[in-house]
Amino acid sequence: IQIRFKDVDKMGHVNNANHLTYVELARIRYFEDVIKADGKWSKDMGVILARTEIDYKSPIFLHDNVSVYSRCRKIGTKSLTTEFAIVREKEGKEELLAQGIAVIVYFDYHRSQTIPVPPEHINMIKRYEGI
Repeated sequence: IQIRFKDVDKMGHVNNANHLTYVELARIRYFEDVIKADGKWSKDMGVILARTEIDYKSPIFLHDNVSVYSRCRKIGTKSLTTEFAIVREKEGKEELLAQGIAVIVYFDYHRSQTIPVPPEHINMIKRYEGI
């Protein structure tokens, strides 16, 4: 993740609201890599963020070398529970900065209702995650 100057607050560290943007970038990358979604979801179907939890462990600073890991923890009928970890590389080791979960719901935009996770997505996720 590239830390931008605008992400840093008066206290000299990344404002906590920006953590969710970093996690979102990792989640988008996960969908691109795992289910081959290229950001061009159908006009009828997509995913929405239903819930997120984050535990802050240590502040992020402007020049930190930060990465975000994301994986699918649980596949539900209409949702995925993902977990994430934000880490900083420091002296050749990774230091945990924040961690949490996000629940992603599959959604039909025309009918404004949740829909089942497509079986092909379930298969791709299981193959990728080794479950």
